[in-house]
Amino acid sequence: MDLPNETQPIDRHAARVVLLDPLDRVLLFRCQEPGSDRAFWITPGGGLLDGETHEQAALRELYEETGLTDVDLGPCVWTRTHVFPWLGKTYRQHERFYLLRIEGHEVDPAGHTQEEQLALTEHRWWSTNQITQAREESFAPSRLGSFLERLILGPLPATPIDVQS
Repeated sequence: MDLPNETQPIDRHAARVVLLDPLDRVLLFRCQEPGSDRAFWITPGGGLLDGETHEQAALRELYEETGLTDVDLGPCVWTRTHVFPWLGKTYRQHERFYLLRIEGHEVDPAGHTQEEQLALTEHRWWSTNQITQAREESFAPSRLGSFLERLILGPLPATPIDVQS
């Protein structure tokens, strides 16, 4: 009988949203693992629930984290697989990033889950310039500023770009 390998990462699928306002700023959340000093800025999004598509998860997470509803999700523009520790476990997360441009929105965190309330400590709209010049901050993906700049300048990629950091 084979025993599970405790060192193997747990596979997890996730959907994220590159949410841009009219000034081409992206909405990011500061994510901090509870009980840790490790913090980084991420786009809205999270793991898929059983039976959920990436698009459904992206829209659900967008609602939970920002309060946005009745939006038309754009194309999947980026993908990424990364391994990270979280609350004593190690995950291998396979992400798809969807583009969404909006006219403006006041973020409403009322739909945050209990875990999101603990982990998402603040939110902010960032320009690509602010991201590339922020030396004391970490972003996921780590080269977010350069990938975002290419996305804003266009054209949109015909197939998703791997933004592995």
